[in-house]
Amino acid sequence: QVQLVESGGGLVQAGGSLRLSCAASGRTFSSYTMGWFRQAPGKEREFVGAITWGSDSTNYADSVKGRFTISRDNAKNTAYLQMNSLKPEDTAVYYCAAKSPWIGSYLLVRAYEHWGQGTQVTVSS
Repeated sequence: QVQLVESGGGLVQAGGSLRLSCAASGRTFSSYTMGWFRQAPGKEREFVGAITWGSDSTNYADSVKGRFTISRDNAKNTAYLQMNSLKPEDTAVYYCAAKSPWIGSYLLVRAYEHWGQGTQVTVSS
């Protein structure tokens, strides 16, 4: 069992940066693929990016590619989402999630077994 807690959200002006953290409990953190998703009001939860357990592969949604970077520190049981050049359309609740590597596609919400509670990111214009 893995429990996830996000932190680092807040209010930032367009063009600014934020770094989200996702702290995980449980000894099996290093075996999970970690994903970041976001959900804006009235919209479905959407994929932002994901990183494999060994950090050998990362994938990003086209909308954030080149601006966001995912990393993880398995020794600290923590995953990160560095967000640069933020835009008002990045405003959403951001969630981290964990999935077993062999279950489903990293792109899909339903493939993830464990979710954090979310952290609000608001980008003002």
